[in-house]
Amino acid sequence: MTEQRDYRDTVFLPKTDFPMKAGLPQKEPGILARWQDEGIYQQLRKAREGREKFILHDGPPYANGNMHIGHALNHVLKDTVVRTQSLLGKDAPYVPGWDCHGLPIEWKVEELYRKQKRDKKDVPAKEFRAECRAYAAKWVDVQREQLKRLGINGRWDKPYLTMRPEAEGAIVAELHKFAETGQLYRGAKPVMWSPVEETALADAEVEYADLTDSPQIDVAFEIMECPNVPELVGAHAVIWTTTPWTIPVNQALAYGPDIEYVLLQASFFAPAIGTKPGDGSMDFKLLIAKELQKAFLERNTCTEVAAGIQEVWTGKGSDLAGTVARHPMHHLGGFYAKPRPMLAGDFVTTDSGTGIVHMAPDHGEDDFDLCKANGIDPVFAVMGDGRYRDDWLWLGAGDVDADGKERRRSVINKPFNAPDGPICNDLREAGALLSASADYQHSYPHSWRSKAKVIYRCTPQWFIAIDEELSHLPPLPSGEGPGVGGSPSAAGAEHPSPTPTVKGKGSTLRSTALSEIERVRFVPEKGRNRLRSMVESRPDWLISRQRAWGVPIALFVHREGGELLVDPAVNARIQAAIAADTVDAWEDSRAGEFLGPDRHPDDYEMVSDILDVWFDSGSTHAFVLESDEWPELSSPADLYLEGSDQHRGWFQSSLLESCGTRGRAPYDAVLTHGFTMDPKGMKMSKSLGNTVDPLKVMEQYGADIIRLWALSVDYTEDHRIGDEILKGVGDSYRKLRNTFRYLLGALDGFVGDTSDGAPVPELEQYVLALLAELDAKLLRAAGDYDFNAYTRRLVDFCSEDLSAFFFDIRKDSLYCDGPDDPARRAYRTVLDTLFHALVRYAAPVLVFTAEEIWTTRYPDGGSVHLLEWPVVPAIAADMPRWEALRSLREQVTEAIEPLRRDKTIRSSLEADVTVPAAAVPSGFTDEALAELFITASVTRGDSDAVTVSRTSASKCGRCWRLLPSVPEDGALCGRCDSVVGELDGAK
Repeated sequence: MTEQRDYRDTVFLPKTDFPMKAGLPQKEPGILARWQDEGIYQQLRKAREGREKFILHDGPPYANGNMHIGHALNHVLKDTVVRTQSLLGKDAPYVPGWDCHGLPIEWKVEELYRKQKRDKKDVPAKEFRAECRAYAAKWVDVQREQLKRLGINGRWDKPYLTMRPEAEGAIVAELHKFAETGQLYRGAKPVMWSPVEETALADAEVEYADLTDSPQIDVAFEIMECPNVPELVGAHAVIWTTTPWTIPVNQALAYGPDIEYVLLQASFFAPAIGTKPGDGSMDFKLLIAKELQKAFLERNTCTEVAAGIQEVWTGKGSDLAGTVARHPMHHLGGFYAKPRPMLAGDFVTTDSGTGIVHMAPDHGEDDFDLCKANGIDPVFAVMGDGRYRDDWLWLGAGDVDADGKERRRSVINKPFNAPDGPICNDLREAGALLSASADYQHSYPHSWRSKAKVIYRCTPQWFIAIDEELSHLPPLPSGEGPGVGGSPSAAGAEHPSPTPTVKGKGSTLRSTALSEIERVRFVPEKGRNRLRSMVESRPDWLISRQRAWGVPIALFVHREGGELLVDPAVNARIQAAIAADTVDAWEDSRAGEFLGPDRHPDDYEMVSDILDVWFDSGSTHAFVLESDEWPELSSPADLYLEGSDQHRGWFQSSLLESCGTRGRAPYDAVLTHGFTMDPKGMKMSKSLGNTVDPLKVMEQYGADIIRLWALSVDYTEDHRIGDEILKGVGDSYRKLRNTFRYLLGALDGFVGDTSDGAPVPELEQYVLALLAELDAKLLRAAGDYDFNAYTRRLVDFCSEDLSAFFFDIRKDSLYCDGPDDPARRAYRTVLDTLFHALVRYAAPVLVFTAEEIWTTRYPDGGSVHLLEWPVVPAIAADMPRWEALRSLREQVTEAIEPLRRDKTIRSSLEADVTVPAAAVPSGFTDEALAELFITASVTRGDSDAVTVSRTSASKCGRCWRLLPSVPEDGALCGRCDSVVGELDGAK
């Protein structure tokens, strides 16, 4: 037998320099450097100049730390939106930004001070602000490089920063618009207050944590007068509270008019309310809600049995009208000697407590409103650091213990507020404490920055009224701001009251915002209801903070009358000064300059508060989208995209700011994403050690893996990340990479379609029809911002329709057909079409890999990211017929597998297959089926099952197919013999 020839040099195997192993961590930085050197962002702006614009406005993250996984997901989503819109041919610029003012940055600088044993109060304000500015600038630079490393394409040479002087001046200008149109007022009402940070907090700056050891106390208030029920005089109205520290500022009691109350009498109540010998009768009476009687008795240790308790009166809360009680500490005189009226409150319930609520207008919203309506004003007893003020009669600076030590503490300090602390001890000594324990479980608000408990504290603050009629503010579709003018808002004197809500025929800020919420598109749709419910129920916008690092509320108030100065000329001078010299321009020495020659600085007070940072970020549309500094941008934005927590934050503050100054939302669509959880679905926490650092993920896997993860999860809901999840993402990446590697190898030397008008084979027609279907689905997904579907369909098409089907079938033609064979040319022509479409589809997702793919094939072809959406051929195919064939192909593969496992055959090429004749779609010959199923032969039978046997045919020495025409193993089939003859002849 003659020695067989080696035909490997006659087989056209794919050839490419594109490596199977990605090496992304090492490769991506080089690609990033090339983009920066070549100015890809600027090239893209020039290429899309004059096209329809798409503006995604970047919500500014805080510049106070390294990028975390939430940043990564958020910015990948933004980048993908911008890239897909650019791919669609639109001019889609991206200007990143940072929020540089406020407590998060100030707190970090204070932490540095504490480590250095320094006190912020000893540092000049200007110097402190300079350190905050430097701290923010440092982290802007750090985060900028980290985001660039993620492949985010944007205007990195000129991001927007809220601390730039031009931005600070513009923020002040937006504030002045509210002042000049009468929407701004100064008032005193309870607000969330952090004693640790000594400032008011917005709702978005507050988080809730479950407590299991909160105090709860029952306190008795003696009834002095009751016009409708005389027998209640001398009895005690019982209140229940979880904030003992508010008892020193109690000014009234509240009852529910429709609640049924009961007066309980029992002699064993006496020790509980501290009656001392000689005080008289031992018959004691307590007034509580009847529905809460059982819970009250169980909670109070003063009762041993209930048998001796008598119900001496029952009645409705409305019977208590005109009732007056006295404070348990009335013996101190002064503030505490004043009678405490019992008032009807529709907020009183029988969910818990006693059905009677003690009212401290300084420290509760319901308390404030009810007391205000009845002529009772707050007393401002608690200072900014959480202590009672120096002159306060009970627990003030003059209140000392037996050792002469000052007893006051911060009101939320546990020892101070505990059942054995000074408040409870004093109430116990006064005979007013019925019960006290530290076992109450509930959710309590904390500062999201310091993690310390917060309180409601009444203090003069600046507010934007959201129910004031805005008839003077017509809608401005062009996005231009309103003209100056409008009546000034009156500010109170020492402790001004809030402006009452005014509801007229015209629109209000609330109604305008709600109307815009209905107009705006929300992705997902549930975001509309979330934002709507928040705006419907929100109070007036508290915009003042008592801190140092921020944009000042740059306004003047008349010292005598308390009126807010509203003068456009004064405001213009203030704005210009801050825009030129930063917020440092707002200092007392320049008051005369701002006020001008017609007013004297001694007559006016310069407001010392700063603006809520949500006002800063809510104004970014004004000084970014409408600014000449970024001519590529325009207003309003097509899209705002942030986490779902921003319904309370940036989405809402931007909406209110723009509606109040422009009569419309600053965006036409809002996209929200959920939060990233650990693999078990738990919230990430450094203390739990379950965080995922995107910087380390990039070091290990590469940025494209993070991008593919971010776009593979359902980011509209909370989602997960972890090692196993990233390994799964790595598998999807390999499928995509291997698809492109095959395409590059198969297209080696391809110069274009040379089919000379030859008909396209039916399989190629089907694959082109699949491509057209994919194209339509990806277009829809891009328009819906559904990148989970976009990515999944792209991966599935590459792995299932191409690698496992089309490529698998046609590899024989690619490897073994002659170079000019029409079938091989048709196949490569379709591969070229697939390449140009798929590399564009993949470019917004795998930004580095797509660039590597493109430049591998076209080293001098520029960047893939300058290309536009592909134009795919509109070829139709009988899709149901092909789906039936693919289903039959899967059955054949399953039937072959057992023979492969037991090594009866080594590959499907050795299998003779019989298929049910009824299952074969029309138009396919047995030879065509064998080619499509990659088997030796296919015949049709009457059975309903697929049967497989080992073929007896010999194996071609070149293509390895087992065919009856091959005389013996190693000989050539007719096709291969012809091709080899042509190749040998060419040599």
